[in-house]
Amino acid sequence: MKSPILLSIQVGLPKKCGVAGAADPTDRPWTSGIFKEPVPGPVWLGQHNLAGDGQADLENHGGSHKAVLGYSADHYPSWLQELAPLTLPYGAFGENFTIAGQTEATVCLGDTYAVAEAEIQVSQPRLPCWKLARKWRIKDLAALVLASNRGGWYYRVLHKGHVAPGLALNLLDRPFPQWSIARVLEIYSQGTNREAAAELAHCPLLTPGWRQNFQKIATGQGKRQP
Repeated sequence: MKSPILLSIQVGLPKKCGVAGAADPTDRPWTSGIFKEPVPGPVWLGQHNLAGDGQADLENHGGSHKAVLGYSADHYPSWLQELAPLTLPYGAFGENFTIAGQTEATVCLGDTYAVAEAEIQVSQPRLPCWKLARKWRIKDLAALVLASNRGGWYYRVLHKGHVAPGLALNLLDRPFPQWSIARVLEIYSQGTNREAAAELAHCPLLTPGWRQNFQKIATGQGKRQP
């Protein structure tokens, strides 16, 4: 099986946007780390993020379980058609790693990859927030990304090291082949499959917030965004 390839790496620190008192709410002040720019590498990948990267909302973004956001390069051709005439460079969806050769349907919870000297592990799906829509000034973009299951996924860092574009992601372990990112997000979105939710609530490599949310679904308490 051919290894996925890290085509591009993007980083960016929180940026303030908008103008105080603007008549259009989308033009009012907001701060986000969703604006990422490509870097040639090698880039240091630490426990919580890549060198030069950061998040504005640390309650919902970043941290050891969400150190790196991965996104499929394979989605870009369809997005370019759907969102024409927008030009969408890699990093358009706020991702750090743009990866060729894998999607939400082929990436599974707990997948562990060696990327040169670093080692990363898939920790959860990514739920796009309103800031993605605001970045591109497309009101329903976050909803469209979620509905089409093209949100991406997060990695935790097991071993720190330098990474660079062009490197292969070599699969070391796949402990939960039954839980593709697409399947996990489907169970979350439907919110009705209590048996599957109960299994996910006890999946040790899924991030704690998601496990708690699936426990609520399994016990009929509803759900909230993890």
